[in-house]
Parts: sequence; C-alpha cells; structure tokens
Amino acid sequence: MKKIEAIIRPDRLEDLKYGLSKAGFTSGMTISQVLGNGNQQGFAEIVRGQKVLPTLLAKVKVEIVTSDDRVDGIVDLICKLVSTGEVGDGKIFISTIDEAIRIRTGERDGDALK
Repeated sequence: MKKIEAIIRPDRLEDLKYGLSKAGFTSGMTISQVLGNGNQQGFAEIVRGQKVLPTLLAKVKVEIVTSDDRVDGIVDLICKLVSTGEVGDGKIFISTIDEAIRIRTGERDGDALK
C-alpha cells in the first residue's frame, strides 16, 4: 500500500475531486487546508502603506491511501488535473504504508481500503 500526498492550489481542488471520481479513484481521500512555501514565495501586498511579502501561502493537501498498482494512474491524473504550468502548482509525495485497519470492522490492509 502507498500513501499519496498532493499539495495543490486551492482553486484546483474541485477539478481534482471530480476527475478522481470520474476515473474511479475515490475509494477514500482526506483533504486538509494547509499553509506552506516553496519556489512560489508568495506575492507582495500593500498593508497600511507597507509592502509585505507573505512567507506562507494557502494550499490544499489531498491524501489518498491505495494499492501499489493504482499509484501511477492516480499520480498521472493528479498532474493532469491540477497543473497550470505556473510556479506554485504543488508537489506530490509517495510513501509506503505498512498497515491499514478499519476501526469499525477490524478489517486490515487491502480489505480496509475498500
């Protein structure tokens, strides 16, 4: 099992949710509002006459735990759906999940993901 974490622009979330659902990749996902910085570095704002550069920008983190064989399809779809070609499109991180347990039934691993 793998965990896919995608940090994306907030305005791309609805397109991503719709695209994942249409492609059948919606067995479960967690969505969080997060703050972060990377190459985008924010944009200058004028606050009370002072130029301010924010160091943290609002992003959305989408987490999906899936079987190993579905990872490439999900990652390709995320890239296709959220890319604008501009700095700040985000990042995708993939990590290994040792075990998953459905609390209600006690099902484990692949059965817990269904």
